[in-house]
Parts: sequence; structure tokens; C-alpha cells
Amino acid sequence: MEHPHMIMVLEDLVITRKFCNCSGGQWNSGGQCDSETDPIENEKYLTEYPDKMIVLEKVLKNMKTRVTYQNVTRMTDFRKDGHPSIYRKQNLTPEERKSPLRYQDCSHWCLPGVPDIWNEILYAELLMREYRNEHKQKRT
Repeated sequence: MEHPHMIMVLEDLVITRKFCNCSGGQWNSGGQCDSETDPIENEKYLTEYPDKMIVLEKVLKNMKTRVTYQNVTRMTDFRKDGHPSIYRKQNLTPEERKSPLRYQDCSHWCLPGVPDIWNEILYAELLMREYRNEHKQKRT
């Protein structure tokens, strides 16, 4: 479906992301992310690929409607340092730093790098779709 102010309206694009790179548990079970300052450089230290992602991939593959699936989960896994963690609020006390349920933000990826790459991948997909559509119209 074409829209006058956009490249196209997306009805069949799925983008997924990983929520937490916490140590000592998940964000809601005592895990902490306040000391993460470097990306993971060795793939053997990455978390196991989530079962729910495997299920999602199978469902998408078997759908009648073609869906473009941009899975940024694995790529994002390397960037355990890429979310705001405790740095979204200034002047936290040491006690506040260790309280993930109240102050740590391990679910958003707001620091430079991670969401920028997601946007570049999405933009490249939109450009490729537009290019294919234009060439398809020229052939007919």
C-alpha cells in the first residue's frame, strides 16, 4: 500500500530485539547491568538463542503471507553495554545502583550504536523494497 509521505506502509515487516544482558539473573530476578561497559567480543560468551525466537521463525516461515523478518537479536547480544542501565538518572546512591527493579533499565537500547544499526537495517530494507517495486513496474 503506497502512502504519499512515506516510502511505503509496512504491513509485513517484523523486527525483534533482545531485552536484557544482565549478570546474576534477569532484570526481574536480581540481575544487574550497571557494570557493563564493554561489548562482548567472543561469540562463546553470548547467551543461548531463545527458544521463542526459534518458534517465531518457524511460524513466519510457514505463513501464507510473505513476511520480511529482521532479526537483530543475535547482533544486539554482543552489545551488553548498549542500554542505559543506571545511567538514565543522575546521582544514584550505591544502594540505588544495585536495585534493578527500581533504577536499572536493561530493556531499552538507547545508547549510540545499537538502535542506529537497527534503523540502518530497516532503512536499507525500505530502499530495497522501493527499488524492487520500481523495477517490477518498469517490466510490466
